[in-house]
Amino acid sequence: MPPNRVPSSKPVLTRRNMMTTAALDAVPDTRALKRQDWKIISLVGAAHACSHFFQLVFPTLYLSLAHEYGYDFVKLGLLASIFFLVSCIGQASSGFIVDRIGPGQVLRFGLACFVAAGVLIGLSNGYAMLMLAAVLGGAGNSVFHPVDYSIINHRVSPQRLGHAFSTHGLTGNLGWALTPVYMAVFIHLANWRVAAFAAAALVAIVLLFTWLGRALLSGERSEVAVPQAHETASGGPDLARKSVGQTLAALLVQPALWGAFLFFACTSMALSAVQNYTIPMLGDVYGIDKVLAGTALSAYMVAAAIGMAAGGFLVGATAKTELTVAVSLILAGMLLVVLGSGIVPGTFAIALVGLAGFCSGVSAPSRDMLIRRVAPKGATGTVYGLVYSGMDVGSSLAPVSFGLLLDAGIGQGPWYGAASGYVIAAVLAVWIAKTAGRAQVRAGQPA
Repeated sequence: MPPNRVPSSKPVLTRRNMMTTAALDAVPDTRALKRQDWKIISLVGAAHACSHFFQLVFPTLYLSLAHEYGYDFVKLGLLASIFFLVSCIGQASSGFIVDRIGPGQVLRFGLACFVAAGVLIGLSNGYAMLMLAAVLGGAGNSVFHPVDYSIINHRVSPQRLGHAFSTHGLTGNLGWALTPVYMAVFIHLANWRVAAFAAAALVAIVLLFTWLGRALLSGERSEVAVPQAHETASGGPDLARKSVGQTLAALLVQPALWGAFLFFACTSMALSAVQNYTIPMLGDVYGIDKVLAGTALSAYMVAAAIGMAAGGFLVGATAKTELTVAVSLILAGMLLVVLGSGIVPGTFAIALVGLAGFCSGVSAPSRDMLIRRVAPKGATGTVYGLVYSGMDVGSSLAPVSFGLLLDAGIGQGPWYGAASGYVIAAVLAVWIAKTAGRAQVRAGQPA
């Protein structure tokens, strides 16, 4: 490949130009290539942090909005429900747009929606404006998984894909962690309206950087060439050249895609069970007070972020990323079963919560690499959008389902349910890999 030539975001992948693993290892890993990769990873990570940051903007304003307008928690909770409902619908469909017009414009649209939503919240004079802000915020939130993974898969060199996936997950967790502190500071120094404007301003800064770095994200030009080999492994026609209906018809008959959707539904149900019910379960089973139990839950999230960073190194250690996913999720599930059994001392139980978080986090980069294998050519954004919508489905079902277990007197039910979700997801990961491998063999490509 000529040194100044950059492949488009949808390169044609043929047997002749498809690189083997050995060929990938031979690609010169220059200092310029490393700089370019980390610029792209940083921009994508900052944008992903904004997505998670804005998911908690409404919840951090609940008390202020209740005091200002007298809303009850049903009305306040409905704002968050609207946000995630719009996000779920949009995430399943936005991937089609990403694959057809490119990820850069869609990314800036998502960030601009957050800015507009923050301004609307700050200017709001009633519930209608807040609902419109929730719709805009949900629309913005819907684009990030298709956009981010499309950019990572097409613009980051193979040597750093694992680190790109781990950084992506890590920045998302940091976005969650930042929101309560950031909003509380501005509420304390001024008021909730200023806090909403401050949230919009923070996202606007990231929007500016993504616009300045638009060439890196869109692939319009670059100082170094990125190898084509990190295009998706699946063969067949370029689905980006097909209609939406033809693309959807081609994807929905692929078993691995449905397996990936169920994988995300199971893991998100497990995470939701841990997030929503670990605090009361630690109290009921181990007699741990709410403050200490809350600290244990925070430890779970921090440990998960550390696990994501560590998992980035494991992606390059083995080609069988499904084994990393399966082993780490099974270990997380086993730890939750031990917690549910109530046989360990309370202090040790807190440590087990953190260790379970670490194991679940380790699986994330390998999971993203695995999902990459089921994406046909020209449909990377579409596939990530569809399978990641399984997370919204799982997150919406879990709280009610596991709450029913607690109401039925099964005090450890959510932990056991989360463990089951992780184990089922581990089995699905192995099955997805085998199914994708068979599809590659049928297409005449290396498995």
